[in-house]
Amino acid sequence: MHKNTYLYGLIFHQKNNLMNPLQAISPIDGRYHSKTKNLSEYFSEQALIKYRIKVEIEYFIALCELPLPQLKDFPKKHYEALRNLYTGFTPIDAQAVKDIEKTTNHDVKAVEYFIKKEFDKLELQDYKEFIHFGLTSQDINNTAVPLSLKDAIETNYLPVLAEILDILKNKAEEWKEIPLLARTHGQPASPTRLGKEIQVFITRIEAQLELLKQVPQAAKFGGATGNYNAHKIAYPKTDWKAFGTNFVENILGLHHSFPTTQIEHYDHMAALFDALRRINTILIDLDRDIWTYISMDYFKQKIKKGEIGSSAMPHKVNPIDFENSEGNLGIANAVFSHLAEKLPISRLQRDLTDSTVLRNIGVPLGHTLIGFKSTQKGFEKLLLNKEKLNADLEANWAVVAEAIQTILRREGFKNPYEALKGLTRTNKAINKESISAFIDDLEVSAEIKQELKAISPQNYTGI
Repeated sequence: MHKNTYLYGLIFHQKNNLMNPLQAISPIDGRYHSKTKNLSEYFSEQALIKYRIKVEIEYFIALCELPLPQLKDFPKKHYEALRNLYTGFTPIDAQAVKDIEKTTNHDVKAVEYFIKKEFDKLELQDYKEFIHFGLTSQDINNTAVPLSLKDAIETNYLPVLAEILDILKNKAEEWKEIPLLARTHGQPASPTRLGKEIQVFITRIEAQLELLKQVPQAAKFGGATGNYNAHKIAYPKTDWKAFGTNFVENILGLHHSFPTTQIEHYDHMAALFDALRRINTILIDLDRDIWTYISMDYFKQKIKKGEIGSSAMPHKVNPIDFENSEGNLGIANAVFSHLAEKLPISRLQRDLTDSTVLRNIGVPLGHTLIGFKSTQKGFEKLLLNKEKLNADLEANWAVVAEAIQTILRREGFKNPYEALKGLTRTNKAINKESISAFIDDLEVSAEIKQELKAISPQNYTGI
C-alpha cells in the first residue's frame, strides 16, 4: 500500500506538472516541505503574481475613488469582481499570467495584460487603460513584496516564535527552583538556577521582538523615478504625493517611503532582516547551551520507539533537533546578512540586482521556521536529570569560596580573598568537609561560623 501511494503521488505530480518534493533541489521544498509549505502563500511565483494583482486592482479602485474625471462613472458594483481577481486567485490564473509573460518577457506587464483581459470579459474596456496608469513596474514590486513579507511575518513567523517563547516560559517556571552549577570559561562558577538561565533567553528574545515590531514595512510608490512625473503631467492639479501616501499607508497598510529613486531604498527591509537575524542568533546560543547540557548529562532525552541515533552505535540518542536548528538558523542568517547588505545598494536611480535577490526572501524565512520547529521538538524531548545536576554541585564545593570571602570582607577579616585562594587553588579535592574544617579554623565568632556553614552549592544561587 505504501509503495502504491508513492507511485500515485509521482503520477499526480507528473500529470499536474508539479514538482515532486523528492526531486527538489532545495530542502525547503523537499525534505522540510511540511514545515515550510505555508510560506508558498507569500513567496512563491504564484504568490508574487497574486500580490501584484492585488496592488494593481486596489490602485485602480483608488483612482476611481479619487476620482479621476475619466473614472467618475465607473460602476462600483464591479469592485467585488475586480477584487476577486486576487482573493480568488488560482494556479490556473497564475499559469495564464506566465503564458502572457512568454510573449512580453516582462513579469509585471504580463500582470497588467492579464487584468485588462478580465476587464474585457466584464465589458469594462473603456476604463482598462487606467490599469497601471502612470506607474513603473517597481511601484508594483515595491508594494507587493513588502506586503507579502508583512503578511508572512504576521501569519507564520510571529505565531511560531510565540510558541517558542511559551515553551521557554513554561520551562523557566518549571525549573525556577532547580540549582545549577554555572560555568564561566567552561570552569565551575557561582551556582545559578536553571529556570533563571532560561529566563535570560526569554528576555533577550522579547527585547529583540519589540525592536522587530518597530521596523516599518516600507514601500515605494511614485512613478518611473519616484517623482510622479507621469501623474503630474496628466493631472497637474492633483496632489499625487498625498494620494500615494494614502494609498500605501491606509489602503495597503504599509509605510510610504518618499522621496525615492525608481526603487525603494530597502533600508527598513534591511533593518527587518537584521532583527530577524539577531533573534536567530539568540536561538543558536540557546541551542548550543542546551546541546552542552545534554552532553553533560544534565538532560536526558525521551526515546521514541523505532528511532535510531547512530547506524553503528546502538546506545546513541543524539541531540539532533538542536543541531538541526543551529544549522538551519545559520543558513538563514547568512542569507539575511546578504539581503541586508545588498538590497540598500543600487546604481544611480536603479539597477536590476535587487529584483533577483528579492525572489529569495522566502529562503531565510523557510530555514528560520525549520530551525524554530526543531528547537521546539528538542525541548519536547528533554528529561531533566536532577541527580546529575546535584552531583556536579556536590563535586564543586569550591564555588562557595566566593560567598565565604564576601561575608568575611563584611566582617573586616584580613585578606579573606587570599585565604580562600590558598584553600581552593590546589589540586586537592574541595568538599563539604574541607570547607567546614577551613571555617572551624577561622578566627571569627561562632555565629559567623554557623552562617558560613549554612552555605552550600545548592543554596548559593543568588536572586
